[in-house]
Amino acid sequence: MRRIFATLAVVAFATAAQAHQLNVFAFVEDSTVVVETKFSNGNLPVSGDVRVLNAQSDLLMTLPLGTDGTLRFPLDRKVAAEGMTIEVTTGEGHEDYWILTPEDIARGSGS
Repeated sequence: MRRIFATLAVVAFATAAQAHQLNVFAFVEDSTVVVETKFSNGNLPVSGDVRVLNAQSDLLMTLPLGTDGTLRFPLDRKVAAEGMTIEVTTGEGHEDYWILTPEDIARGSGS
């Protein structure tokens, strides 16, 4: 009986964790990096931090995620040449990332 209960508890926990997976999407629009986040169930994160790293994984800046699950910041042309990684950690403890390649950046910035 304990084994069945333990199995059910593990399945329920895994399902609950999957239901709240954080999704991150980033793109460039008019020399601005736009970061959009939401959970897989459609809810928006209520708080969080966005870390921007260069191609060598050096931390460039940490910015707060907006209450609407988005963030905008100016594109640094030096970083754009090599690409960047956007990492998001929410107040709920979830995290995900998005990689912007130089090609992605050039498409969005009209270069």
